[in-house]
Formats: sequence, C-alpha cells, structure tokens
Amino acid sequence: MWHGNWRDRVWSRLDRQWDMVIVGGGITGAGVLRLASRLGIEALLVERRDFAWGTSSRSTKLVHGGLRYLAHGQIGVTWESVRERERLLEEGPGLVERLGFLVPTFDGQSPSKRSFAVGLALYDLLARKWDHRYRSRQAFRLLAPHVDSEELNGGFCYYDAVTDDVRLVLRVIREAVRNGGTALNYSAARDLLFSADGRVNGVVLEDLLGERTIEVRARLVVNATGPWSDELRAGFGGKPLLRLSRGSHLVFPAWRLPVAQAITLLHPTDNRPVFVLPWEGATVAGTTDLDHDQPLDDEPHMTPRELDYLMTALRARFRPLDLRAGDAIASFAGVRPLIGSGSGDPSKVSRGHSVREERGMLTIAGGKLTTFRTMAVDTLRAARRLLPDFPLISPDVCMFDALDGGSLASDEIGQGAQLRLEGYYGAEAENLIASARPGELELIPETPSLWAELRWAAGQEGVGHLDDLMLRRVRIGLLLPDGGRALLSEIRRVVQDELGWDDERWQEEVAAYAQLWDSAYSVPVLFDSHTAP
Repeated sequence: MWHGNWRDRVWSRLDRQWDMVIVGGGITGAGVLRLASRLGIEALLVERRDFAWGTSSRSTKLVHGGLRYLAHGQIGVTWESVRERERLLEEGPGLVERLGFLVPTFDGQSPSKRSFAVGLALYDLLARKWDHRYRSRQAFRLLAPHVDSEELNGGFCYYDAVTDDVRLVLRVIREAVRNGGTALNYSAARDLLFSADGRVNGVVLEDLLGERTIEVRARLVVNATGPWSDELRAGFGGKPLLRLSRGSHLVFPAWRLPVAQAITLLHPTDNRPVFVLPWEGATVAGTTDLDHDQPLDDEPHMTPRELDYLMTALRARFRPLDLRAGDAIASFAGVRPLIGSGSGDPSKVSRGHSVREERGMLTIAGGKLTTFRTMAVDTLRAARRLLPDFPLISPDVCMFDALDGGSLASDEIGQGAQLRLEGYYGAEAENLIASARPGELELIPETPSLWAELRWAAGQEGVGHLDDLMLRRVRIGLLLPDGGRALLSEIRRVVQDELGWDDERWQEEVAAYAQLWDSAYSVPVLFDSHTAP
C-alpha cells in the first residue's frame, strides 16, 4: 500500500477535482476519511507531519467515558463516550481491550466513598451495564499491594478500556485507503484556495519530503487539524476557537511500578485524577492539565513542574515503592484541542466536540479519542447539508472492517500475540506474518512487539523518518531506556533495506532521533530533594 515510490504515485494523481480534502492525519481526520470511503466519496487526507504525530500519539491510551467529567456536569459527553467505548470493544478486539480500574478510598478523602459510589452507579447506568463493586481494605490490598495501606479504607473496581492510540489511527487510515480513500503524510496544507465568491475550495499542498507543491481543488475542505485548527481558520480571518491544554506522562518499567490493573489516584494537592496503567508491557502514569503556550510546531515535552506534580502523587500513594523520578524510562506530552477560551481550570473545560461551517470549510474540533467515530459521523452529516448529493451516513455505521476471527494462525506465536496482531493490523496481519524472516516472529526484548513488525512498518507503512518507526509504528522509543538506542544496530539489519536508506542517511536519522528523544521524550531533571533520583 505505502511501499516503494508510493508517494510519487499519489502525487501524480492529485491534480484533479476531489469530493473532499481532509487536512489532519490524527484520529479525527482518520475517522472522517474512513467513513467517507465507506460512502464512496472521493476523499484525500493530508498530514503535515507523520500520521498521528500530534495529539493522537500522545494520549493516556485510554478508551473511556471520562468518569471525572460527571463531576463537572458533562453528562452528555460521558454518555456518548461510554457508548462508543462499548462499540470499540466489540469492533476492535486486540486493538481496544477491556481494562480493570481500581479507585482506592482513604480516611478523610474528598470526594467521599459515597460520592464515588453515586458517580460509578451513574457511569454504569449510562453504559447500560453494572460493572463496578466496592472491595474491603483487605481485598483491595490483594488487588493493589503496592498502594500505601495507611488510612486505606478499601476501594472501588470498575472497567474502561485501553488501546495503542497510533495503531488505532493507522488501522483506520489504512482500511480507508483499501476502501478507495487516499492519504499522504509529510504533505503540508500551506494555504487555502478560494472560489470567485470567496468560499474555500482547496489547499496549496507542499511535499515536505520532496521539492514540489501543487494546488489541490475540492468540493469540500474539512479542517481536522486538532490543535492547529485555528491556524488553518486564520486563512480567512476566523476568530480563535480553541483553548490548548498540555498533558504529560511518565513511562516506568513494569517491574519498578507494577500494576495488574489501572489505578486512579486523586492528587494530594488538587484532587485531580492521576491514572497509572499497564500498557505495552510497561506502566504509564499521567496526566497533567496545563495551558499550552509553546509553538505548536515544536515537539511538546514534559516540564520539571509537571514531573514534580506527577511524582508527588505517585510517591504519596505508592509510598512502599519509594519511587524516584530517575526510575522512569521515558516521558511524553501532548496538546489537547479544547473548545473554549478564557480563564479557569483547563480540567473543567468541556471535552465535547463541534462541527463549524465557515466560508464553505468544515472545522471539526474538540472531542476525545474515544468519540472519534461520532465526530466523523457528525462531520459527514454537516457535509451533506452543504452538498446534498453526498450519501446519507447512518449513525450506527461501523468504523472497522470485520475480520474472520481466528483466521490468523501461526505455530510460532501464541494466541494472545495473534489477537494483538489482528487488532493492530486488521486484514494485513496475515501478510505481516508471511513477510517475516527467520527469527523475526520473536519478541523485541522487553516489549510485546515482534521484529517482523519493524520490517513490515519500514517497508509498508509510509515511514519518513526514524522517529516515525521508533515512536509511532512500533513504540520502542517509549518502552526502552534511552529510546531503544541500544538496539539500533539490530534494528538497522531488519529495516535499512526496506527503508531504502544508504549508510549516510541512516546515520543522519540516528543522530536526529537521538536529539529529538533527549529533548522531548527523556525524563526532565529535578532538583527537588524529595523527587530527584
């Protein structure tokens, strides 16, 4: 699909009238492309960086209703989210997986045990299932033995879900392409094009991996650029719509912060929830919620202030582990595009979404990872209001292609790994296994990924730079110390020929990756004695 000179082939077909151009290759744009392709709409998706480079690779990895949104009165958002969570669990086994959550309760804690009970009851009622229960102090300690037992009363158990956010985006986009859609990464929409009556009717596209530009015309342009939405809208003088919030996370080796289920902690200073969850064989802790005022094109990164905030919560509630900041092996930060501006706590800003029509362009903004399907449905409904000849979209349309369960069979990998591959790669999983060379169906050390996934990604998934491979296609850069640099010589043997890079290009990419990881994915240095390593 994206192999050989695929970019040249796509660029050679751009000079025509499209039904729809979607700007933005995160989960929102991916969902719009997928559903447009289901309707037979000729749609092109363009992304200025890598697919899922922005917010959609930097989430907390949860597919959830947002239990805490209930406390802020966002019942509609929670209802929509829990329903979409259930749909994704049904449609995407192996990609979206059910995950148990534990909420410890302590003496003198606010919100109280009663408040949690009421909130969880409403949460389950919105999902039309009864999934939570309260555990005694003794039973809770068996479930979460490393949580500080001093003043512990017990705790609640409930369920949400977890995913690999990048693989979610890639599966949606690649299924859209197989269904007739077109997608290009490293292709920047530099300017908007306008018709004689002043309506948006295309974009000026620049290839960031080659020296070429082109004017691409379309009946409809969809702005799905997330945090960059206001920048594109500025092309016709649109007033700012978004408030940008940064969320940062720490990644620990599982042996240093062992959790069998996710644990929700209330931060001792502001009572915000901090999640600690098992993910890809490691443990992720997050998130923060601060206004983001840095240039959007700079890689977001965790600040020492955010590190101190997270470590304060972890050390307070995992006191027996005596955690230090230096125990973390990586960090990552993302920018949330929230609708609404002004002062106040960004944690209380609505996670709802809206579709706005301006000068003939649709902007889909806000929302959250879990609700990307309904965001795409609402966008295509709005598109049909502008272009009545577009097909009608069903509110219950499926996002994923159905798979023949159990069709993937290999004596070299277990059933769990087979389910994961089917979830992450869909119908392409069989070809991935077939492309593996001897020894490549073994696990990359300390990760749940196979060496064959690296070969497949390098040859078939549109990798433009080494960080695409290490941080997004396969998550080695977040799961191993120093971003997995100790394995780069072995990785090179698997992927260099597939990428078509000569030795000079490989060295340039390694140097650029090391600089990027050190500046944006390493753990900041703390000088506070109670959190410093």
